[in-house]
Amino acid sequence: MKKVIVILLIAVVLAAAVFVILKYVPIGKINSGDFVISKVEVGSVVSTIPAEGTVEPESEVLILSPASSIIQRIVKDVGSRVELGEAIIILDPQPVQEEIEKIEDQLEVKRNALRKNQLNARSIRVDLDYNIEVKKLRIASLKSELADQEQLLEVGGISPARYEQTKQELVLAEKDLETVSARNSIRLQQLETEDEGLKLQIAIQEKALEQQEELLKKMIIRAPSSGIILSLDGQVGEKVNKDKLLVKMSNLSNFKIRANADDKHSEYIRTGSEVIVNLGDEQLDGQIGTVSPAIKDKKVEFDVYLDQSNHSRLRPNMTVPMHVVVARADSVLRVEYGSSFERTSNFDIYKVEGNVALKQRISTGVMGDDYMEIRSGLEPGDQVILSDVSLFRNREKVEIY
Repeated sequence: MKKVIVILLIAVVLAAAVFVILKYVPIGKINSGDFVISKVEVGSVVSTIPAEGTVEPESEVLILSPASSIIQRIVKDVGSRVELGEAIIILDPQPVQEEIEKIEDQLEVKRNALRKNQLNARSIRVDLDYNIEVKKLRIASLKSELADQEQLLEVGGISPARYEQTKQELVLAEKDLETVSARNSIRLQQLETEDEGLKLQIAIQEKALEQQEELLKKMIIRAPSSGIILSLDGQVGEKVNKDKLLVKMSNLSNFKIRANADDKHSEYIRTGSEVIVNLGDEQLDGQIGTVSPAIKDKKVEFDVYLDQSNHSRLRPNMTVPMHVVVARADSVLRVEYGSSFERTSNFDIYKVEGNVALKQRISTGVMGDDYMEIRSGLEPGDQVILSDVSLFRNREKVEIY
């Protein structure tokens, strides 16, 4: 019995010694060329799930008839690709041309009326000015006569009654001038109002003429953007009313993506979620729009609207890989994800200091696709070993050569 106890004690002591040696004594060295080392930095950490999608036009364009007319010619057929400004349908311009001629005739009549009114106003103004001058001369004459009579009255050369009569005539003449001046002012204002009224009518007609001339240009239905004609409503010779739908086409100026992801990730597919689309060496940012409520072939479908929906490298029916962002942390401490790391909130890594690798406990945050967030245990500029450290995982430090 004593022999067994002694053997057990020896075994425990040996195990403890081995543990202490492995844990605290830097036995052996590691070659720096055998390990990948990365530096801790500040940046973004993004965690995503994979998805893929197909590029398609963001919207359809509906083209309505600009006026009631007859279809003269159909230039492009359904399925044709059209560029910005290309003619699709030509409508009969005659109704618009007739309206233009009518407005032009009305404009000429109003312009003639304006010229006549302006000439008439000049004539009336001359007459009014003449009447005013006559009355002013009459007043001046009465004043001179009154002055003479006043001198005669002093020497008894004229009767007081005659003097008073002339004085009254002067008062009446002055009042008459005042009245005529007021009436003339009103008449001149009326002439100005008539003039302004005719000018306003001409301006309205000119605007109507401009609108009809613009409408005449629209009688040739042109593509408002590059696209593909999806449907045409009407035939040559058919009469169409204003605002009737004539053309439906896709808009190839802006695109969206019809995407899908594995239904096991459906909890992350939400309207407004951020999406990163890969275009070779470029990345486009976007957001999830409409999400289909139905699962098809174990896939959840959704629309992605891009921040750069008019990017030059986007093409219809183009298949693109993408990632839906499920977690993101910006301006945080981060380090590249390595095989020696665990996807847990706390674990040990090896920090390189000179020619020694020291075990260091760290606390992590977001586990991204390429980086992981460091919340504590490391500082910017620290270097850590990314490679497998199973050969010396139990050691507190390891020498590097």
